[in-house]
Amino acid sequence: MIKDISRRLFLRGSAATVVGAGFGAAAFAAAPESSLRPRVRPAGLGQVLDPGPGPLVEAGGVSGDVSFVVADVRSGKVLESHNGGEALPPASVTKVVTALYALETLGAEHRFSTRVVAVGSVTNGVLDGDLVLLGGGDPTLNTDGLATIAARLKEAGLREVRGQFLVYGGALPQIDEIDPQQAAHVGYNPAVSGISLNYNRVHFEWKPGGKGYTVTMDARSERYRPEVRVAAMKVVDRSTPVYTYADKAGRDQWTVARGALGKGGSRWLPVRKPEIYVGEVFQTLARANGIALKAPKAVMTRPVGTVLVTHHSEKLPEIIRGMLKYSTNLTAEMIGLAASVKRGGTARSLSGSARMMSEWAGAELGMRDLKLVDHSGLGDASRMRVDELVSVLVQAQRRNVLQPMMKKYGLRHENGAPNRAHPIKVQAKTGTLDFVSALAGYVVTPNGRHLAFAYLSADGGVRRKTRRSDGGRPKGARSWNRKSRRLQQKLIERWGEVYGS
Repeated sequence: MIKDISRRLFLRGSAATVVGAGFGAAAFAAAPESSLRPRVRPAGLGQVLDPGPGPLVEAGGVSGDVSFVVADVRSGKVLESHNGGEALPPASVTKVVTALYALETLGAEHRFSTRVVAVGSVTNGVLDGDLVLLGGGDPTLNTDGLATIAARLKEAGLREVRGQFLVYGGALPQIDEIDPQQAAHVGYNPAVSGISLNYNRVHFEWKPGGKGYTVTMDARSERYRPEVRVAAMKVVDRSTPVYTYADKAGRDQWTVARGALGKGGSRWLPVRKPEIYVGEVFQTLARANGIALKAPKAVMTRPVGTVLVTHHSEKLPEIIRGMLKYSTNLTAEMIGLAASVKRGGTARSLSGSARMMSEWAGAELGMRDLKLVDHSGLGDASRMRVDELVSVLVQAQRRNVLQPMMKKYGLRHENGAPNRAHPIKVQAKTGTLDFVSALAGYVVTPNGRHLAFAYLSADGGVRRKTRRSDGGRPKGARSWNRKSRRLQQKLIERWGEVYGS
């Protein structure tokens, strides 16, 4: 359970409790606890000195840079550090900072609201004016939730709309995609707006039929599968590229290579026109409730009118829990932007808002070398130091802020199978890009000692040389990331043995 979070979160006043120093890198001014901890040899052969983590790192075979720090949560003392002051790409570990930024700025009680507004008078169920679907920055709205809004609109007595159907997404900046360097078709890189649906993804499904394929594009959820027109797919005779994208007449026009489709399948594609996408789905759901709406039109100026229906999201900690569990990039970008807007920011880009968040983290968390280009970690130009991050994790754990929202990280047997009986328990946030692997969070050792740790690794040179524009895995990326994850576990097991026996 998350304790009450004050306006200043866990900041400022408590900072001096980390090793008697400041809250940032200065907190690690004291020397690490010696890793030359004696171990008794069998049969009384005396003692040997623990060689430290160096042999593990060398044997791990992870090319490029490896950096990690582990500290005792209770004392704040650094137990072990390897290149702790080196700034590396954090990948999705960035979301840890985003979570704190949003919690402090928006508050733990914050809910995002999506509203239906009538611009004009409603008489006997007839709206003589425009109906507006007003986005409030909710990153978790799905088709089931939108159906609930439509049903409540019917319950409110609305039967007919004589004016236009408008969709407002201007509560947040309009951004075509999170990271322009990603392949066009990857579903984790959608457009960002003040309104979203199904994480701004459309479901593409294909089935063999007749001489070709039957394709559908819909906004499916557990209960509904409304088809959409704003995104269209055409099967073409080619082998590569697998997908192409074009913005044609304000719609997402996709093509897919016939040779890549096989016997059928499905995948989620990113949406680039969120307002029209949400509007088309709501139009379908409203029609099912007896309310006919005109084709949706996106507007950037917020209309003013009478609120007919308000739909609230879950509280922010629950949204963050889902973000950390599933690593949803859109959630991170939307709550990060919402925090920047709340703080009075004028940033109209992810990089501008991320710069505000970096400056906040420098001033309030002591992460003075933090440089972020987004809130999700998808962009590989972001940089973070593990010593600064671990200092923040120590303070967050003492106030029960982050750990309750982090998912359990399962350790594995040597053969790769899950080891559910492992005596070391881990809750952490992962981060993965090609030739970038990160992990940060908390360890509970077999004797109950609580540790905070952060691990970053990257081979930027190989990443730049092997990057693929089609979104496929570059040669060697899978094996490199596998080696890094294996090293992460070896280090965690070492910490459990050396510092928690």
